[in-house]
Amino acid sequence: MKMAWRPAVFGVIGVLLLSGLALADGGGGGGGGGDESRPAKAENPAMVAAVQAIEAKQYARAIPMLEEVVTHQPRNADAYNWLAYAIRKNGDPARSIPVYQKALALDPKHRGAHEYIGEAYLALGDLPKAKEHLARLSRLCLFGCEQYTDLKKAVDAYEKSAGKVKPAATRN
Repeated sequence: MKMAWRPAVFGVIGVLLLSGLALADGGGGGGGGGDESRPAKAENPAMVAAVQAIEAKQYARAIPMLEEVVTHQPRNADAYNWLAYAIRKNGDPARSIPVYQKALALDPKHRGAHEYIGEAYLALGDLPKAKEHLARLSRLCLFGCEQYTDLKKAVDAYEKSAGKVKPAATRN
């Protein structure tokens, strides 16, 4: 009976360590923009208007608005991610790659940027690069996340179709 406490203590320590690991690798941004776990920033009216244009599938209209945002906020990873997303969805995945790279240079844990650059690489037929970002999302999303799941589905569909099924990168 003297040893009965050890498994319980080690179990509690294990849970605490896993919780700490999950929190330590946080950040990253989801979707096209930010991450609900980050503190809210003051909303930029130009950014809000651009996101509304994107949500209305008016990608060409959103691009100059977001270019203006990143001119005034050159450290805004979310704005670069939205800009790259609009460029890719407007039909130019190749031009979106360096913009996603800028978002990731500013925030290497930006989950949305990793997902979307992976989709851009698939649209360009670059499966190895898409898988690099899927692997990064796997590390960022210890217990899974929407961005990992979405990119994994896109990679799987691409592989199953021998490269014929690609994420939409054309005007809608």
